[in-house]
Amino acid sequence: MPLLTIHHVTTYRYQQPVSLGEHRIMMRPREAFDQRLLSARLDIDPRPSELRWLHDVFGNSVAIALFKKRASNLVVTSEVTLEHAPLAQQQVDVEPYARLFPFTYSSEDMPDLLRSIERQHLDPERVVDNWARAFVSNDGNTSTIDLLTRIATGIQRDFTYVPRHEKGTQTPIETLRKRQGTCRDFAVLMIEAVRALGFAARFVSGYVYNPSRREGVVGGGNTHAWVRIFLPGSGWVEFDPTNGIIGNRGLIRVAISRDPYQALPLSGTWFGLPASFLGMDISVDVHRADPAQFPTTGHGAINSRIVGASGKTSSC
Repeated sequence: MPLLTIHHVTTYRYQQPVSLGEHRIMMRPREAFDQRLLSARLDIDPRPSELRWLHDVFGNSVAIALFKKRASNLVVTSEVTLEHAPLAQQQVDVEPYARLFPFTYSSEDMPDLLRSIERQHLDPERVVDNWARAFVSNDGNTSTIDLLTRIATGIQRDFTYVPRHEKGTQTPIETLRKRQGTCRDFAVLMIEAVRALGFAARFVSGYVYNPSRREGVVGGGNTHAWVRIFLPGSGWVEFDPTNGIIGNRGLIRVAISRDPYQALPLSGTWFGLPASFLGMDISVDVHRADPAQFPTTGHGAINSRIVGASGKTSSC
């Protein structure tokens, strides 16, 4: 089970001191059976006058930072160490009734999945629908896992990954037309495609790392985006259309949402002259940690150390 440390630094630069408004920070990985947080530290410069934590509607950890002083730079540094348990495609188990497409979610699950099945982008000419349907076999014997795998690997194969630091995402139709985009563009395309087929899908923001130096993984050095699809028998399963990954191998979840705008790693406001903003720099480094720094205790549990940011903080 890999032990990983993630160092994520975001820097905003201004020509002269500006007033900083409220900032929302989503950099703390979600804890689950397949990823366990061992330590977390959040440092903010300038020091916030208040820092509080909350869980949003999806259960993501969000830090809210408030400021009183003007500043010409805002630097947010997150450093976490966690255990990560990769799940391979072969370990995805689907209930017999859902192994072939199409199928219908159970009456118990459907009420909670409906919002994740709803389409978010207009498609009056059914461009996305037709593209998604092309992955369905004509013989009526389409394996659910094979179908979703073909969509994810088809995006990886047929589309060109182009990094883009500007906010926002392309529409699925734009991505289909351009045949290129960022990881979040590819995630949005796959979400809309599988929703068109009746699957429940959600957007995931987090980090990607290379478990083996022999594998080519793109999207590192920044935050990454992929898709979770609900499959009866295995629950929410990861699909990364940027790298063609099925399962969570190399993927560390931070935020889960219905739409990308609900999972921004850092968002906020500032007040000053329009020309004051000089730019933003992002650095993400994911590397293996030294297990000796986190000795096991009891039944294999590892002592956690959670360090809050400077300033007025609440427990994180």
